[in-house]
Amino acid sequence: MHMHANKANFAGPPPLPYCIHVDEWPVSATGKEWLETLIKDTSCKQLIMSQKTDEDVMNKTFEIMKRRNVYGVTSGVMTEVWKAALPDRIITSLIYRGTQTNPSVDSVRKLFSSGRFKVFGEIMAQYGGIAPNDPSLDPYWAVLEEMNIPVGIHIGPSPIGAPYMPGWEKVRARLHNPLLLEEVLIKYPRLRVYIMHAAWPMIDELLALMWVHPHVYVDISSLITDLSRPAFSSYLKKIIEAGFGNRVLYGSDQMIWPELLEIGIQTIEKAD
Repeated sequence: MHMHANKANFAGPPPLPYCIHVDEWPVSATGKEWLETLIKDTSCKQLIMSQKTDEDVMNKTFEIMKRRNVYGVTSGVMTEVWKAALPDRIITSLIYRGTQTNPSVDSVRKLFSSGRFKVFGEIMAQYGGIAPNDPSLDPYWAVLEEMNIPVGIHIGPSPIGAPYMPGWEKVRARLHNPLLLEEVLIKYPRLRVYIMHAAWPMIDELLALMWVHPHVYVDISSLITDLSRPAFSSYLKKIIEAGFGNRVLYGSDQMIWPELLEIGIQTIEKAD
């Protein structure tokens, strides 16, 4: 569940670094570039580099998917290219960015009616400072419920220090709260929704939501590789101990670092 089909230059000129299982996040002045901070972070025990070409990103991802028996709910600009190349393992998902480039409600209906896409998401409205219960999303929720379309919404971490960086100014910590989804669930009770990133770090609010709304699922994408192993294990353990383990979906949030699939699975295999 939940990965992306992106061009190799998605986040800048490749190859780009990614720090895995950060034990202690670096302290930096506001406005400092995120990648620059992480590259210089001496506590980074595992650094991976992105693939250099679009073809390399795709082929390396496919190699791991086949070896690890992964089926990917996939969004991003290369999704349909990947679907054509590996149709039996790519499940097409329509991305919603929370910007002027969003698909219209009418186009959403047409795209799903045609069978071109199977899932709606990642809904990335949080990056634009938009809560799940914002009126601008209401027409989409209505169509998705009517058409019985699974939907994944980002509720949880953004790049650390995001609102102090160009392009991320509208990110707010309060939007990590999964209870912002509650009135949507009440209004659209047949909505098939999963919360990407499991609304970290709002574990108490998440458990309350999952208790009251037993059809809500979560995925553990990004938490499985970004957090330290103890932090991730502790968060997942609380969800499992509460009795909601059958509503947890694997997710990698793979963007241009195919190894995130492998590392995420290994993290689960090694978990207590």
